[in-house]
Amino acid sequence: MMLAELRNISKSYGTQGKGNLVLDQVSLAIGENESLAITGPSGSGKSTLLNILGTLDSPGSGEVILNGTNVSLFTANGLAAIRNRFIGFVFQQHHLLPQLTLIENVLLPLMPVRDRVNRKDGEERARRLLDRVGLAGMIHRRPANLSVGECQRAAVVRAMVNQPKLLLADEPTGSLDAGNAMQLGKLLAELNLEQKLAVVVVTHSMEIAMRMGKIYQLASGKITLLEKS
Repeated sequence: MMLAELRNISKSYGTQGKGNLVLDQVSLAIGENESLAITGPSGSGKSTLLNILGTLDSPGSGEVILNGTNVSLFTANGLAAIRNRFIGFVFQQHHLLPQLTLIENVLLPLMPVRDRVNRKDGEERARRLLDRVGLAGMIHRRPANLSVGECQRAAVVRAMVNQPKLLLADEPTGSLDAGNAMQLGKLLAELNLEQKLAVVVVTHSMEIAMRMGKIYQLASGKITLLEKS
């Protein structure tokens, strides 16, 4: 069984959804512990595809299958629940709250957790992950006192604190310089193996894409698997 699937997904933007067709019968299957990159020109629908996969957007037609369940007809509450326990998100901007410390930001996804044991386990996991990404000595700093690269690494940890099976990263290196971008790309590839989770990265960078197990190109509404040299 695939961990996640898109089946014949189409999506248009414009008057009554009949304008610009950005996704045209797109199908994609993601296995457990798999890593893949989605590349393509600006405006080709990469972020739209990722948002549909992460249930942040709905397709015009087609099915979204997560962990064997068709979630296309889920209610908003049902989608929110599956996102919280199944999917982690990393975006181009880290979106850390400026008034909170690094550790407080990372622990935000645990707020709905009522069980004290599970919450304590989550807090311990967050500290281990922060140590893993080199941020253990900065947990009481606020975002303004961290570099952009450090904030983005913290955002990766926040996305993983609930032990998702699927990590979705939308241009996660877009706001970073070349050095920090390569460091983050390397980190995502390593976490894919170490934490045993599937990773899907939307990126313009072929250097980042090459770190993933598979590379797809999205153009003119169609997705194509590229051969890695």
